[in-house]
Amino acid sequence: MNIKEEIGRRRTFAIVSHPDAGKTTLTEKLLLFGGQIQVAGAVKSNKIKKTATSDWMEIEKQRGISVTTSVMEFDYEGYKINILDTPGHQDFAEDTFRTLTAVDSVIIVVDSAKGVEAQTRKLMSVCRMRSTPVIVFVNKMDREGRDPFDLLDELESELQISVRPLSWPIDQGARFKGVYNIYEHKLDLFTPNKQRVTEKIEVDVNSDALDKSIGGEEAMKLRADLELVDGVYPEFDVQEYLDARVAPVFFGSALNNFGVQELLNCFVKIAPSPRPVQAVERMVNPEDSKFTGFIFKITANIDPNHRSCVAFCKICSGKFVRNAPYRHIRLGKDIRFSSPTQFMAQRKSTIDEAYPGDIIGLPDTGNFNIGDTLTEGELLHFKGLPSFSPEMFKYIENADPMKTKQLAKGVDQLMGEGVAQLFVNQHNGRKLIGTVGQLQFEVIQYRLENEYNAKCRWEPVNLYKACWIESDNAEELENFKRRKYQYMAKDIEGRDVFLADSSYVLQMAQNDFKSIKFHFTSEF
Repeated sequence: MNIKEEIGRRRTFAIVSHPDAGKTTLTEKLLLFGGQIQVAGAVKSNKIKKTATSDWMEIEKQRGISVTTSVMEFDYEGYKINILDTPGHQDFAEDTFRTLTAVDSVIIVVDSAKGVEAQTRKLMSVCRMRSTPVIVFVNKMDREGRDPFDLLDELESELQISVRPLSWPIDQGARFKGVYNIYEHKLDLFTPNKQRVTEKIEVDVNSDALDKSIGGEEAMKLRADLELVDGVYPEFDVQEYLDARVAPVFFGSALNNFGVQELLNCFVKIAPSPRPVQAVERMVNPEDSKFTGFIFKITANIDPNHRSCVAFCKICSGKFVRNAPYRHIRLGKDIRFSSPTQFMAQRKSTIDEAYPGDIIGLPDTGNFNIGDTLTEGELLHFKGLPSFSPEMFKYIENADPMKTKQLAKGVDQLMGEGVAQLFVNQHNGRKLIGTVGQLQFEVIQYRLENEYNAKCRWEPVNLYKACWIESDNAEELENFKRRKYQYMAKDIEGRDVFLADSSYVLQMAQNDFKSIKFHFTSEF
C-alpha cells in the first residue's frame, strides 16, 4: 500500500463528554465491534492501561472516572481506527484539551436525560476554535430521558452548531424499541444485551412490515417524526460536516450495544482522514514525503518495574521508521527509537513503521517535553499545546526526609506529563504546584506514594492566578520584578511568572506597567 492509501484509511478521533455520559462504555463497545475484545466489559480493567500499575488504576476504580487519556487502535472493514478516550472530569481538562490537538475529528457523548452539560460546552468551544468536525452520540436511550426534538434544539443552541439526525429513536426508556437508521434506511430493533449485537431489518418506512415490526401506533409516530426531521433539517451534506458546520446525531445505548455499530459504520465512511497541520513555519501536509510529528502527552510509569516514561507522538506527515534518526528540534540533536510502540486495547506492541494519523509511544528518558517536534531535519515547530494558567496552588513539602531523591524524581516526571505545573518561588526558593482542579493534588500525592515510594504534604497558599510575563522594555521588567519580588517565580523552563494573590492586584499591575505583557497560557 502506498502512503496515500495508508493515510486515506486512517481515522484518528477523540471521544469526549461530561463525566458519566458514557464515554468509556462507548469506547469499549467500539473495541468490541473492532474485534479487539471478545466480550465487552473486558477493557475497563486494562483500558490500554498497561499505562499504569494496578495501584494507579485503583484511583480510577475508586472514583469511577478516567484520570488520563488512553490510546487504542484497531482495524475495522479496511480502516485503521485510532481512538483516544479522554477524561471527562474538569480537573483533568488540560489533558483533554491537548488531546484534541492530536485528532482529526471528535465524537461527543451526551446523556439523553441530562442533555448538554458544562464540560461538553467547554470541549465544544475547543473543537469550534480548531474547526474540528464533530459527531454527537445521544446515549442512554434505554432510560427515561428528554424528548429527542428538544435535545436537538438544545444541542444547536448550546453547542452553537447545526445538527442533522442520522438515526432516530423509537420511543425511549422501558418502551425503547430501537432506532431507525436514516443514513442506511434500515430498522434496528432493540433487545437489551450487553455482550451481543442486535438484529437489523431492512424495512420500507411506508410499508406494512414496519407496523408488524414495531406496532401500528409506534409506526405512525415514527413516520410522523421522520417527516418532521426531513422537513426541519436540510439533507445531510458530508462536506458541511467536514467543514465543522453541521454535526450528525446518532441515538442509542452504549451499555446495551445499541446504535454503536450504526455510528461506527457511518463514522468510518464520512470522518476525515488525517488533515494538514499548521506549524509555525508552514502548513504540514500528511502526504509530504518527510516525517514530522509532535509530542502531545507524556505518561510516567507505563511499566512500574522500569520507571519508564512514554511520550505519545502524533505523526503529521511522511512515514515513521523504527531505528531511523530523527531530529529533536528543541534539543537540536538526532535520536533513534529502537522500540516505538503502538497501543492496542489490551497490550502494547513494538512497531516497525507508522503513518500520518497514527499515535505512537516513544520511550522517554527525559528527552521530551509536551509540544516537542520531531522531523527528518527540517526546522519546524508545532504550536497549540499550551499549558493554561493554573488557578489552584499549594506548596509541596517532603514528608519523609529519607526519600528526598525519590520525591524530586517523582515531581520531575509528573510535571513532565503536564498534569500540573511546577513553579519555584524566587523569594523563598520553595516549590509551588499549580493545577486547574483540586483532584489533581490528590492524584499527584497518590502517585508519588504508589509509584515513587515518596511522601509529600501540601501547604495551602492563597494565590489568585499565575501569569507569564515578558517585555521589550528591560528596565521596566527589572523594576517590576524588584517591586513584586516576593510574588515572582520561575517555571520549569526558567521563564518569569508573576503570582498574583488577587484579581485586584493583577489588574493594578497591568495598569501600572503598560509595557509588560501578561500571558495566561504558556505559548506566547
